[in-house]
Amino acid sequence: MSEPLFLTPVLHEKMWGGVALREDFGYDIPSETTGEAWVVSGHPHGVTAVVGGQFAGQTLAEVWTTQPQLFENHDTTRQYPLLVKILDAHQDLSVQVHPDDTYANAHQPGELGKTESWYILDAKPDAKIYFGHNAMTHAAFDEMIDQQAWGELLRTVPVKPGAFFYVPAGTLHALGAGVLALETQQSSDLTYRVYDFDRVDHETGQKRALHLADAKAVTRVPFEPEQPEPSTINFGNSEKTTLVEAPYFNVYRVTVTGPAYFTKQAPYTQVTVVDGSGVLTVDGHDYDVQKGQSLILPANVEEWAFDGQLTMISSTPGFLSR
Repeated sequence: MSEPLFLTPVLHEKMWGGVALREDFGYDIPSETTGEAWVVSGHPHGVTAVVGGQFAGQTLAEVWTTQPQLFENHDTTRQYPLLVKILDAHQDLSVQVHPDDTYANAHQPGELGKTESWYILDAKPDAKIYFGHNAMTHAAFDEMIDQQAWGELLRTVPVKPGAFFYVPAGTLHALGAGVLALETQQSSDLTYRVYDFDRVDHETGQKRALHLADAKAVTRVPFEPEQPEPSTINFGNSEKTTLVEAPYFNVYRVTVTGPAYFTKQAPYTQVTVVDGSGVLTVDGHDYDVQKGQSLILPANVEEWAFDGQLTMISSTPGFLSR
């Protein structure tokens, strides 16, 4: 029988986190400083588990390895390639950068590089992100970091709900305070911090470590943003906006206002409901879905339907993740 894989989130405390993951999504957060919900993950730092169905209790990593046909996965030695998070930036995140696959494999074997994307779910009126830098040469980039000339180096962008940003490996970036975002990324937890606002971690009494040598080595100079133009198609009671189609992943916003029918377009499809509620129908079986739930429609699900009032962020593997 074909069926969706519903997943339970893994919550992570962060010094910059807050309570929005509980207030907005109903997650059972471990503290008042909860920063991340890993909602689709096979990464060992936070593996999501399947809820209900024939694989109940198994982790996504286990299903990926033991049931490769569900993902059209031809290499069971590799890890599940994608990771989806919801991030509550109650305070600024550290300004950081991630390596590409080549650098990651050379310096931390077993980790992928990290290209990611942000869909802004909510944002305070004056919220912003740090996105890119102003250095035109590597020498200028290194000098601005060494002199801590952050105002000169860092670019900021105001953000509103519904905005989308594609963040390739090598991009200097950070979510600013007051931003709630859904992040679709390669399955990697490899981060090089450049600037942490001189904060002291209350757990350790120390400032968090910076990784300046690695950051200087992997940051792309000069910064050239790669921001795709979204495109929208309407069919029946649904609207699908393509946010990005990129080598590692494709990301879409899907809204449903009544019965809407879909067919398989990729080996598997990841779905997170970011607003509303409704019913998912697969193989003649109905499943209630609501804001905060995440699921995977595996390869043996050829057709499915949603009904209700729903906004979802869906994603599929790009050609480098298949």
